[in-house]
Amino acid sequence: MDINTIEEIVTRPERPSAFDWREGDSWLGGGTWIFSEPQPALRRLIDLDGFGWTPIELRHDVLVVAATAEIAELNAYRLPEDWTAGGLIRQCCDALLGSFKIWNMATVGGNICLSLPAGPMTSLASALGGTCVVWERSGGERRVAAADFVTGDRSNVLLPGELLRAVELPLEALRSRAAFRQISLTPRGRSAALLIGLLANDGGFALTVTASTVRPVRLTFPALPDWPQLEVAIEAAIPAALYHDDIHGRPDWRRHVTRHMAEDILGELSA
Repeated sequence: MDINTIEEIVTRPERPSAFDWREGDSWLGGGTWIFSEPQPALRRLIDLDGFGWTPIELRHDVLVVAATAEIAELNAYRLPEDWTAGGLIRQCCDALLGSFKIWNMATVGGNICLSLPAGPMTSLASALGGTCVVWERSGGERRVAAADFVTGDRSNVLLPGELLRAVELPLEALRSRAAFRQISLTPRGRSAALLIGLLANDGGFALTVTASTVRPVRLTFPALPDWPQLEVAIEAAIPAALYHDDIHGRPDWRRHVTRHMAEDILGELSA
């Protein structure tokens, strides 16, 4: 879609501290959402490709995924054999429904910053205990747990002019055992519930609930719980108001399938 309000596109951006951020500005990643509907408030786009960030790289004990990394690039990344939870990367990429054109334009950071409850990159980063690196307007940066980055349907922790630089995924989590469950109302519909269980090598267990809730919910345990313990924890962490309500699923149904899939994940990782 053409956006006829745009007056300027900045192709050589600078860090926020050196940038004259003003009303009507927007960072531009892949553009799959910005160009999908009218944006009457926008006047200027700042193209993140101008930063030239390396899409994916290994640094010490983390996998660093740049915000500008395309979904197709992440999906094609060669996984070391000891990344037993690495399959989550492709499963979450598959949960982003779209044509090959979308896959080759949509970015990891764009999917997280759009902050839809069903955003699969949010699910992946949250489940793996990832960290979001945020560039602040002052020129500094801060780190936010991926599970805390999205705060609600289309809302997150970013302040005007701030920028998601990258997501850091710990290799320790990628070497865990993982179980993935996802459900939609239709065979190729938007996720109504997406749950990921992670069993670490030290015995610690984490269950991450996304899509059925308006923001990620990550529950951690020092050891694998039994179902009554997990059920109580889910009920305490997810009040009725936290379940998402839209055309892709009613809250009561989302609550039901969330509990069912959580029990199923626990059974798989207990085997």
